[in-house]
Amino acid sequence: MGHRVLMLGAGYAGLTAARRLSTLLRHNDVEIVLVNDRTDFVERIRLHQLAAGQDLPRHELADLLAGTGVRLHCARVESIDAEERTVVADGEAIGYDTLVYALGSAGAPLPGAAEHGWSAASPAGALRLRGRLGRAGQGERVLVVGGGLTGLEIAAEIAEARPELSVALATSGGLGDWLAPAARRHLRRGFDRLGIEVREGVRIERFGPGGAVADGALVPADVSIAATGFAPNPIAAGSTLRLDDSGQVVVDAAMRSVSHPDVYAVGDAAWAMGPGGRPLRMSCSSGMPTGWIAAGEIAARLTDRRPPRLRARYFHQTISLGRRDAVVQFVTADDRPKRGCLTGRAAVRYKETLCRTAVWSFAHDLPAKPARNGALHSAA
Repeated sequence: MGHRVLMLGAGYAGLTAARRLSTLLRHNDVEIVLVNDRTDFVERIRLHQLAAGQDLPRHELADLLAGTGVRLHCARVESIDAEERTVVADGEAIGYDTLVYALGSAGAPLPGAAEHGWSAASPAGALRLRGRLGRAGQGERVLVVGGGLTGLEIAAEIAEARPELSVALATSGGLGDWLAPAARRHLRRGFDRLGIEVREGVRIERFGPGGAVADGALVPADVSIAATGFAPNPIAAGSTLRLDDSGQVVVDAAMRSVSHPDVYAVGDAAWAMGPGGRPLRMSCSSGMPTGWIAAGEIAARLTDRRPPRLRARYFHQTISLGRRDAVVQFVTADDRPKRGCLTGRAAVRYKETLCRTAVWSFAHDLPAKPARNGALHSAA
């Protein structure tokens, strides 16, 4: 049997890596197996739309991977044994020669969130929130906790879709305080137009039955939504892979584990250095480039070729303000805001193009020079 590359997770990073590797190794004796707990691809960057009541298109992984030779195995990963090179998924032990760990992240926990909070960090969570909002009556109070990109988009989407609700956003800093002045002004104007109350400098400690608690005082809400960032999937924590303090797999510039050279980690699962010596942030903007890099490095090692000179970098941060408005903040390679930004309808079109292009790329081969007729080598 040929070399087996086992890939865990079919999010933006994992699916990018699988698709790219299948192109690069098309004429070689390599088995690529993609393990995922769903048969469809989740557009995570659209889950705020799902939560607000919109229906999203369904993208079957079998259709996106048609003709690639990638074998899809639908199962939930339970554990990794990096010493024995095996993964247990739904009780079945699956061996590998090279592992690509792309299990991503989930919403970061906040005390009381499980009992009293809501989230749109997963499809199931977004659907539960959608159901609760569907039952909300005139004037009910919705509190979004978290002033990052996710929190801003959820608050705006709900406020636009349900103007009869009272929507507020609580953030420990200022509204969009990391953005350049022009983008920050447009963001604030958008929130004012949508009638969103902004509570700045408020650090929420926990959720309770009547809202959220900050500095011992209750911030009242009928629906409290956690948008306080993301935490990596805990599966890696049960392995011997070297992790950083947050639980991400520590990798080098090739997305290769620094402790186990037969393992690569990509996307939210990886602790990787980006431009300017700054760690890559958890995002689609990091996930797809790291998947591309890992695929190129694996193909090069297996065919004894020179690896491509690819590095992850940033170009923009995009923020939807409902369906008719948005902000695109252009950034430096190391994710610092530039003066320039795009707003309004042009920004809406810009972001929509990015979302659609990401899905399109999973179903189409991009230009590549496949590794042909080369003897395979160990990736270790």
